[in-house]
Amino acid sequence: MKIIVHWLCACFVAVGTAAAAGPGYFRGPAIHGDTIVFTAESDLWRVGIEGGLAQRLTTHANDEYGAAISPDGATIAFTASYEGPAEVYTMPVDGGAPGRMTHLGQGAFVRGWTPSGQILFTTSAFSSLPNGQLATVDPASAAIDVLPLHQAANGVFDPSGATLFFERLSFQGSPAKRYKGGTAQNLWRFTAGTDEAEPLTSDYAGTSKDPMWWDGRAYS
Repeated sequence: MKIIVHWLCACFVAVGTAAAAGPGYFRGPAIHGDTIVFTAESDLWRVGIEGGLAQRLTTHANDEYGAAISPDGATIAFTASYEGPAEVYTMPVDGGAPGRMTHLGQGAFVRGWTPSGQILFTTSAFSSLPNGQLATVDPASAAIDVLPLHQAANGVFDPSGATLFFERLSFQGSPAKRYKGGTAQNLWRFTAGTDEAEPLTSDYAGTSKDPMWWDGRAYS
């Protein structure tokens, strides 16, 4: 769960020599087995689950963020703006040259992986602004498949890969607590082979977002 990951991230002892002079700002952790990948100083870092000295994986002048580790633990998918708008990139979990997966020119933001090893991301390249959509990209062929879900901004699959829990509507731009306006995000569920998605939190006036899967349940 993200709660556990954030707690672990707070336990890091150090993030290399560059961060030794002062406290670090660690964010966006992804966990797989005993490995955590996170963003600090606009780069990706890797550290063991027990903490300790982290290994810097990237040194590019632009930002890398939104890391997600593949189901087999071998590959990191992340978002970076190396050549203009944000796009999806991958690299080995041990470090190496990034490989560009998307060339959409409208922004592509990593949300995770499917159980079958596809990278899940959000983009507005296939819809009119400001509507985003979820899509997947094959890390081997770079083939893209757009999911048939209007305004889907984030999501997570169950282990079978048949059901997607997703967040409808993108972040409305205000961090106001207990926001209940017309663009409040809500969670929906879509199962392959069905005609429509169904709302899960429509009875709650506030915001429900950032779906995650843990131990047989979807959390927000």
